[in-house]
Amino acid sequence: MTILAFTNARICRHGALFPPSPLYFDNVEGLIVVPPSDPTEVETIDLQNRILAPAFLELQTNGCVGVHFTNHHSDEEYVENLEKVLPLLKPRTFNNGAALLGAHCEGPFLNPSKKGAHDASLMLNPSESSVSATYGPSTASIKLLTLAPELPSSTALTTALTQPPYNIRVSLGHSTASYATGLSALQAGATCLTHVFNAMEPLHHRNPGLAGLIASSSYSEEEKKEETNPPCYYSLIADGIHLHPATLTLAFRADPTRCILITDSIEVAGLPDGLYPGNAQVAHPQRKAGNRVTVEGTETLIGSCCGIDDCVRNLARWSGCGLAAAVRCATENVAGMMGVERERGVVEVGRKADFVVLGEGGEVEETWVEGKRVWEKA
Repeated sequence: MTILAFTNARICRHGALFPPSPLYFDNVEGLIVVPPSDPTEVETIDLQNRILAPAFLELQTNGCVGVHFTNHHSDEEYVENLEKVLPLLKPRTFNNGAALLGAHCEGPFLNPSKKGAHDASLMLNPSESSVSATYGPSTASIKLLTLAPELPSSTALTTALTQPPYNIRVSLGHSTASYATGLSALQAGATCLTHVFNAMEPLHHRNPGLAGLIASSSYSEEEKKEETNPPCYYSLIADGIHLHPATLTLAFRADPTRCILITDSIEVAGLPDGLYPGNAQVAHPQRKAGNRVTVEGTETLIGSCCGIDDCVRNLARWSGCGLAAAVRCATENVAGMMGVERERGVVEVGRKADFVVLGEGGEVEETWVEGKRVWEKA
């Protein structure tokens, strides 16, 4: 028997919570399916009025539980590891675990003055290096790249990256760019902003900078004419540390259909509080206190230790938007930005049978991958 059905499950779909109705899926093909003609062939699973949501999609993580993806000890080792690691990050599935959708490269085309916790010595101008010289031959693994649009030749790079043969999504971040420069980057093909309000110019009422693009259509200021580019997506770290809850709420409400939640997690996520060594990006020790991680002796934030499920619950609670609207920011919106919305991110027929079962407060109680339960809360 391959057809199963969830019963008595409220379903998160398009930012709303729908009343219980059976949801059928094939646990061999791993897809959501239409109801079979013979109901006796179906094995039912009663979710007892719990909430069923698409599996969460993580757009930005640097590592967790002691592993940092970019760690290296020398330039030679970096080049060697890059040539080994990038091919391994191509989209693929794993037994009993989440699928890998590709690599998000945050740099090296970033502005050193907005480096955050990154190593400024590793940053480049687009005019100084080609894509192949920077990333090697395995660019097919790269699905998203963050760059600073004010750097020399960044517009040409953005256009090149977003077209064949690369077809890479471009996001804007670690940048001092003005609103106008960001708008030009969107018109060149960029589609997203990386961890808005962090590592960019502050939002000012007369000079909004990149952050102002969260509420803007992509149009020409000079001609006041609509262009073909849609409004941009934008990611937010909803840990209560990188963004105040009021700021998070303000940004979310700008466009709930384009808002994306990320963790920007680092290697100390999932580890006890304490002092940890730096890594290839962070030259100094790292101090973890709860979800807050800083360069020891400073207030410089280093990523986050907040899980994506925590981010969903935080947004729902702080903004008052409700759980289903917050879930959309970690599922449907991510899939839409990355162009995989026909495969995943929505609980609809034809999509992947990847689910999370949530309790009333948004706590993850079960995880399903391709129609099979791979984790259940004890």
